Parts: sequence; structure tokens; C-alpha cells
Amino acid sequence: MDLGIIGLPASGKTTLWRALTGGAEASGSGRLEAAIGVVRVPDERVDRLAELYESKKVTHAEIRWFDYPVAAVASRGAEASMLGEMARMDALAPVVGAVGGGARLAGARRDLETLELELTFADLALIERRRGRIEPEIRSMRAAERGPLEAELELLERVTEQLEEGVGLRAQELTEAERKLLSGYQLLTRRPLLVVVNIGEDDVGKADAIEAELAGQLDASGTAVVALCAQLEAAVAALDAGEAAEFRAELGLSPVSPVDRLVREAYALLGVHSFLTAGRPEARAWTLPVGGTALDAAGRIHSDIARGFIRAEVARYDELMAAGSLAELRKQGRLRTEGRDYVVEDGDVIEVLFNV
Repeated sequence: MDLGIIGLPASGKTTLWRALTGGAEASGSGRLEAAIGVVRVPDERVDRLAELYESKKVTHAEIRWFDYPVAAVASRGAEASMLGEMARMDALAPVVGAVGGGARLAGARRDLETLELELTFADLALIERRRGRIEPEIRSMRAAERGPLEAELELLERVTEQLEEGVGLRAQELTEAERKLLSGYQLLTRRPLLVVVNIGEDDVGKADAIEAELAGQLDASGTAVVALCAQLEAAVAALDAGEAAEFRAELGLSPVSPVDRLVREAYALLGVHSFLTAGRPEARAWTLPVGGTALDAAGRIHSDIARGFIRAEVARYDELMAAGSLAELRKQGRLRTEGRDYVVEDGDVIEVLFNV
């Protein structure tokens, strides 16, 4: 899963990236290049399964966080290659500064509007270029051949009108076929937004209220809001787990860090969850869209497993841990056999039987 962090100068976006990655070395650090950090998704279920199975390897799901330079969105001259990369993100995470509270929250709202406006300008420019290619092509075609391109042009004109009214693609009412057509375009306002409000240490106790206030001012379509103090979280990220827990306790903070909450909000926003596999070689978490089937899960593990799918043995994580072993769970009659159309639930422990 890839998430792109964007923001205006002094928003705290790079401090947030450091908090998320624990100060990891960036794999890209040029002025017009995104810094990339790979972060494992915290999930104690994977670790406990590894203990139960004495797994040699433990693999958590991962998120790649891209920290884009300010010029990527705060400049109309942003390189097309960078805009294209941003459009391929699963979601964008605009960071807006609200250190100081009060009037600063109004400033954060304006900063968010500025960022959204820049994304809209980029989309409008791309659509205009596409329309400029389609229109002469339609004129050169016979009337009977024009249908598909005329439908595309009509869709682009309708989308343009709404973009000019400030309605991003994520909030526009489109059919599934129209969304599929637009998925071939590198449009930024299609991406869900995980808005991060960077607050000061004095406002940490008001984070919930700040989130609710800003969320109430936004279109809820494809948008989530998390408030956190990036500077504080970056300091905590530099500590080991024990020191971090002690530090949070001393400050009276929740043991669940806002950074972990950010990951959970990203999962909810994107409509994904995790299923688990476990054995002596490896215990692993896999990401799957909510509503995904056992066959989809098999495909996530390996295409050959999906191709030769026979059935899946499914255990609920909590029942497996209570039983202490798969054999005991089977003896209790709680190990389920499911077909390819079974809808996977969060935390399902799955073993796929297949034949290729």
C-alpha cells in the first residue's frame, strides 16, 4: 500500500514522515524527488501466531510512505512524472499545520483548500490535454465510429464542469463504467484523502475535538481526518518500545499512538483489512479489500495457488489462540472448510489447499 504525504511549507509533513518511519533513511531525497520510507503495519496477531507456530520468519503488512517535496503541489510547474506518481498512490495524506490552536485551525482549513485547488488544477490541465486530442480525432472519424470517443468527451466535459465548481472526482457521482474509464487517467482528485492536522503539544488533549471540527467542514466522501503532534511523535519514534510506552505514560497520553491510528484510518479509508497465514516457515499478514473472497486471498499469496484452488481451511484468530493449536481447533469442530466464494473476514487465519 502506497500513501503520498503532501503539504505546504512549514506544515510539518517531513516531521510526520520521520515519525512514521522512525527516522529511516530516505530512499529518495532530491529536491524534486519523493523520500520513501517502508513502515510495517503494527499487528500483534502476527507476532502471537509466530509464537504459537514457532515460525522462523515474521512478516507484517507494509505501507510505503512517500514524502513529496513542496514543489510537487505548490507549483504549477511540477513535473508530469511526479504528478503521475502521486496519482498512482492508494491515497494522499495532506498535512496542514494547526500549531497554536484557535485561529490556526482556520488557517489549516485554508491550507487544505489550497492543496485541493492545486490537485484540481493539475487534473483540469490533464483533462484539457486529453480533450484537445479527442476532438480532432472525432472530426476525422465516420459518424458510425464516433460513439465511444463522443461518450468519453461528454464525460470529460461533465467532470470538468464539476471540478471547476470545486467538486473533486472522489465526491462526484459517477457510474462504475465511468470510474473505470477515468481510472486510465492519472487524476489526483480521484485519490482518497487522509488529512493530517499537525497540532502543538499543548493541544494533544484536544485532538478528538479538533478532528471532529475539521471533519465537520469537509465533504466526507473519501476523506478521513487525524490530528497529532508530528514533533512529539517524531521524538517518540526515536525511542525503543519500552521507553516510548514509559514516555507516553509520563505525559498521560494514550498507549495507542496517533501514528498507529493513522495506519488504521488508512485501512478504513481504503476499505482493506488483513487476513493471516501461519506455519513453521512463516507467520504473515496480508492486505485484502473488504469483501474479498477466499479465491482473492489465494491470489494474494500466489497466482498458482489461486489457479489450483480447491478449498480453504479457515480459523478465527481468537478461537485458534484459545484452542492453542490447529489440531485442537479441528477436534472442537471449529476449523471451517470454505469454498472460493467465502468472504474473508478481518483476522481470518487461512490455509489454502490447491493443486496445480
